[in-house]
Amino acid sequence: MTSNRVRVRFAPSPTGPLHIGGVRTALYNYLFAKHHKGDFLLRIEDTDQNRYVPGAEDYILKSLAWLGISPDEGIGVGGPHGPYRQSERKDTYAPYGEQLVKNGWAYYAFDTPEELNEVRELAIKAGVSSWQYNSITRNSMKNSLTLPSDEVEKKLANNEPYVIRFKMPRGEEIRFEDEIRGWINVNTDQLDDKVLMKNDGMPTYHLANIVDDHLMEITHVIRGEEWLPSAPLHVLLYKGFGWDAPRFAHLSLILKPDGKGKLSKRDGDSGGFPVFPLEWKDPATGVVSAGYRESGYFPDAVLNILAFLGWNPGTTQEIFDKDALVQAFTMDRVGKSGAKFDPDKAKWFNQQYLRMRSDADLAAELSPLLADAGLKADEKTLLKSVRLLKERAVFTKDMLEGRFMFESPTSYDEKMLEKKWKPETEGIVKALWEKMLAQEPFTAEPLEALFKAHLEENSLGMGAVMPNLRLLITGSSMGPSLFETAEIIGKTEFGKRIEAGLAHVKSNA
Repeated sequence: MTSNRVRVRFAPSPTGPLHIGGVRTALYNYLFAKHHKGDFLLRIEDTDQNRYVPGAEDYILKSLAWLGISPDEGIGVGGPHGPYRQSERKDTYAPYGEQLVKNGWAYYAFDTPEELNEVRELAIKAGVSSWQYNSITRNSMKNSLTLPSDEVEKKLANNEPYVIRFKMPRGEEIRFEDEIRGWINVNTDQLDDKVLMKNDGMPTYHLANIVDDHLMEITHVIRGEEWLPSAPLHVLLYKGFGWDAPRFAHLSLILKPDGKGKLSKRDGDSGGFPVFPLEWKDPATGVVSAGYRESGYFPDAVLNILAFLGWNPGTTQEIFDKDALVQAFTMDRVGKSGAKFDPDKAKWFNQQYLRMRSDADLAAELSPLLADAGLKADEKTLLKSVRLLKERAVFTKDMLEGRFMFESPTSYDEKMLEKKWKPETEGIVKALWEKMLAQEPFTAEPLEALFKAHLEENSLGMGAVMPNLRLLITGSSMGPSLFETAEIIGKTEFGKRIEAGLAHVKSNA
């Protein structure tokens, strides 16, 4: 590396929508870089063209933009190490593959797919279920290690298809330190000879990511634990090139809510929660998958949720906006074990962020939802309503349950009416309303005092009056403070609703 400046990268493959596990990887890279006043790069690793999904790259970029995980360099930003899309760097990799062959760290393999399948089938018949091209089996295969040099040169001159495989040393111990998991030891006899360059001239992930990380001066590789088995090979590749390896950190999985296995789209579908940042429509099937944005989550809440799936600050504090996460994030607080995804906790986080938003912001977000529902409200009423409704809401859309703030109820909780409404209830309500009608100002605090005094004077219990009064005003037995609701809708509207509610009860008696 040419400097001590921290440089990390997020390098997703455009093979489908970005899972929240991938988002968490991007987030941890971003937080680590910003905590150390370093650089966060975004690179697209699209060497596997067979798995490329149209629209996936754009989806990745939009997801990160919505969450505010902004790269300092890379796709969409540019920089001195471009291009940042591996398919545009194809010509970069071939010389490095050849360099490894020349230095004895790799070799040409001319085995055809048919020949490899035949070998695997024979192995299965012999009771070997997982045949590998490795330091032992390569000696009986068709490669530049077993063929005469003149034959190898002839095949190359005739442009016969070949791949470049890594020449895994035999009987060596590979030892490296993972920033999360500590020291890791692996014997090379457990590893196979991975393909580095495919016969179409494209590199595999193993070669491309090593070359790119080196050329882009990456100091720390923070990625998912699915890459941990490949890490020994990558350590050896750095050794083969004579380059200093970056520091490695392998993140544990995000687990299902029950902790049994990796969180999947199916878990989200069955549990009623998203596993993707944005809504995704599969271009092949047309199936639409829910996204956090469309489900009503705030981006800062999603960042907070994901940060705590594998990391903790070492304190009881749970609410961290992005800037606070940058300040607090350290790799030594990242756990080794998988983190269970808790849908209820995710909702709790969003609820906290909703409550922290200004009434003006929430009103602006609620306004188009009201319009879609055919409801209207002036700015003053909307602001007052939001202040009241947000205390019971998890998402902005939940405040639509308080549509009684903007229109008279069109239906009533009939089961609750049947349970609570008694023959004497009408008289009780009318007597109370006569007192409320004379109340000035018609505001929450004096109305509540009047209500309580009336109950005491008439030896009435709260349960005999409040549920019925609320039903007449809102149509429901649940909701925010009835007295604050009364203040917002005003005396005239309050009276109209009592009359309409009483008429409804009579007509259904």
